[in-house]
Amino acid sequence: MGDVAVGARSGREPEGGSGRPEEEPAEYADGAGGEGPDDGADSGRGEGKKRIPFWLEIPLLIVVALVLALLIKTFLVQAFSIPSESMQNALQKGDRVLVDKLTPWFGGEPERGEVIVFHDPDGWLANEPVAEPNSVQRFLSFIGLMPSSEEKDLIKRVIGVPGDTVECNGTGPLKVNGKALDEPYVFPGNTPCSPGDGGTFKVTVPDGKLWVMGDHRQSSLDSRYHQNDKNAGMVPVDKVVGRAIVVAWPPTRWSTLPVPDTFDQPGLNAALGAAPGVLGLAGAVPLVLWRRRVTARLTDG
Repeated sequence: MGDVAVGARSGREPEGGSGRPEEEPAEYADGAGGEGPDDGADSGRGEGKKRIPFWLEIPLLIVVALVLALLIKTFLVQAFSIPSESMQNALQKGDRVLVDKLTPWFGGEPERGEVIVFHDPDGWLANEPVAEPNSVQRFLSFIGLMPSSEEKDLIKRVIGVPGDTVECNGTGPLKVNGKALDEPYVFPGNTPCSPGDGGTFKVTVPDGKLWVMGDHRQSSLDSRYHQNDKNAGMVPVDKVVGRAIVVAWPPTRWSTLPVPDTFDQPGLNAALGAAPGVLGLAGAVPLVLWRRRVTARLTDG
């Protein structure tokens, strides 16, 4: 007569007139014990499950949020505040950056051109005034909801990695493995290097160390000016907190911090790329001479 509703069950009423379709589950049709309808089944369903009062859920949610924030800060990303102008114009004083802490956990090491945060290697900040954070600031920075209250951290750009030769004469250009860098990120009006003590240098970066410099070259006490410390101005890789990946605050300054193109120029890794070949050749020569000597003895015999 009319359209049948989609999904409706159909069945022939069995003889005996129970009024229940054949395929209908007994536990839904019958009440307790399956002996008849239970008019209160629907109304009483779920009464045994008690929900946690809302006023108890709030502290639980706060605890969970704090634990998650602490885990994120420890293993993933952490906020840091920029305290000076040494990285202008990429970073301004007062900027907040997010630092990737995950990559070092998997053995990744900083590469040329990256902006990194690192712990003070050897008293670089000894004479810098330190603002003592209050207890609230310490707690919020501990869980990662505020920039780090650790005042012994610095932020610079990686110029040389282990095996690199970094040099600069006069006002520049800055060279890595003999290749001049094109540095548009250097603060306008600055020269790539500074004439005078510390500004002119030629160093080879040892294993496990980094050579770092600020973008505001004439206003950055970086590796150039700490060559008399125990690391010869280098930053130990194990002092690196992580790579700064984005300017997160203020919103008008939001931007990423990519590696400049000059660090991808052909030939920059030539010196490092040649090293395995040279070592292989040095190792092969004695082997060839030994083989020739053995062959000659066998022939003579």
